Amino acid sequence: MLWNMKDYPASMKNLDPLIRKKAIDIANALLDDGYPDDRAIPIATSQAEKWYADASADEKKDFQKAKAPQKNDSHEYDKNAKKLMNADVEVKYQEDKWVVISEKASRASDTLDKKEEAVERAKEIAKNKHSAAKIYKQDGKLQDTFDYSDE
Repeated sequence: MLWNMKDYPASMKNLDPLIRKKAIDIANALLDDGYPDDRAIPIATSQAEKWYADASADEKKDFQKAKAPQKNDSHEYDKNAKKLMNADVEVKYQEDKWVVISEKASRASDTLDKKEEAVERAKEIAKNKHSAAKIYKQDGKLQDTFDYSDE
């Protein structure tokens, strides 16, 4: 089901209106990529909250002025979305940073200075995707795996 600012999931009711707007936009794009409602909602909410925390005042102002998401908005279809939907999430050390990236993804979802922060972010994403978080040591060896596929 697609959503707009007047018809959205109950779990988004208490979100700041700007976060809700972003979450609806993200969720609609995920639905267009084939994600089921029960997976699109928590992923979109988490990503919208992260966007809000990281966005500059100008970015927030511009997004607030932007047209509200509509149920009939078209989104660019991501042919890789299906394979990434269930992909495990990895934490790896690259170029003096810790990256959080889904297996076979071309871009990291996050790049962080501290491994602990990267691990927490990977766990959050893996829980939302019902997949596993694989944590690697700085030397590239697998350190730990947290499996959320049954949750």
